[in-house]
Amino acid sequence: MEFIHEDEKLAVSVIQAIHTGDIPTLEQLLAENPGLANIRILERKPDNVDADSSISRTLLHVVTDWPGHFPNGADAVRVLTKFGAEVNAPFVGPNIETPLHWAASSNDVQVLDALLDAGADIEAPGAVIAGGTPLDDAIAFAQWNAARRLVERGAIFALWHAAALGDIHAIQEHFKVAKLPERYPWGTSTSPSPPDAVSVAFWCACHGGQRETAEYLLDQGAELNWIASWDGMTPLDTAKRNFSSELIPWLESQGAKSASEIHR
Repeated sequence: MEFIHEDEKLAVSVIQAIHTGDIPTLEQLLAENPGLANIRILERKPDNVDADSSISRTLLHVVTDWPGHFPNGADAVRVLTKFGAEVNAPFVGPNIETPLHWAASSNDVQVLDALLDAGADIEAPGAVIAGGTPLDDAIAFAQWNAARRLVERGAIFALWHAAALGDIHAIQEHFKVAKLPERYPWGTSTSPSPPDAVSVAFWCACHGGQRETAEYLLDQGAELNWIASWDGMTPLDTAKRNFSSELIPWLESQGAKSASEIHR
C-alpha cells in the first residue's frame, strides 16, 4: 500500500480539491496519478517532521472529516470510488473508523448515502464509541439526522438506539417479545443485567430528548438517577447537556438529580 505525507504537494492538492468541492481537479489528479484513490495520507509526528507517523487516513476519510458537509461531498465519493477507492478502508490510529463512521459523526447525510450506495458496510466495527457501528457514533454524538438515515437504510439497532431516537413502538414491542438486542453501548465490555439495560435505554432517551420513551422506560423499571460509566452523567445531566427543554422540568419533577448532587 502506498503512503504520502499530508504536507507533500500532491497530498495538499488533492485534499484542497476535496474540501473545496473542485471535482474537475479531483478527477484530473486521480487520472494523472494511478493509485491515488487508495493512497493513505500520513500525519507527521509533531516533534520530528522527518519521521513517519503511524496515523493515516484515506481520501474518503478526507471527504468525511469533521465537520463534514464539504461542497460536492457526495460527488467526491462517487469520483473516488469510480477510481477504485476502498469504501470500507479503516482509519489507522487510536481507532479504526471507516469513512461511514466519520460521515455519521458529522451528520453528513448526503455523503453517508453516497458511501452506502458505493457498498459501505453499514455494520462496520471500529467506532470511537466502544468499537461499534456507525449508528453507535451517530447516536453518541447526537447526530440525529444521520442516525435516522442509517436506520432507514437498514442498520441493526438495539434497545438503547431505539430509546435515543424515540422509537416508542419498537421499544414497546421489545418488552412484549424481547425483539431488540440488548447490545451494550459506549465502552462497557460486559453485558448488562436486564435492569441495567432498561436504565441504559432510559439514559439514552434523555440523551436524545425523548420524553415519551423516557416516561415509558421509567415505568418499566429504569433507575431515575443511573450514572453512565462512559461520562459520569445522570439522565438529567445529559438532558441538560443537550438542552432538552421539555425533558428537564419533567425529570426534575420526578426527583432526578445531577451526578454532582448525588456525589455530594
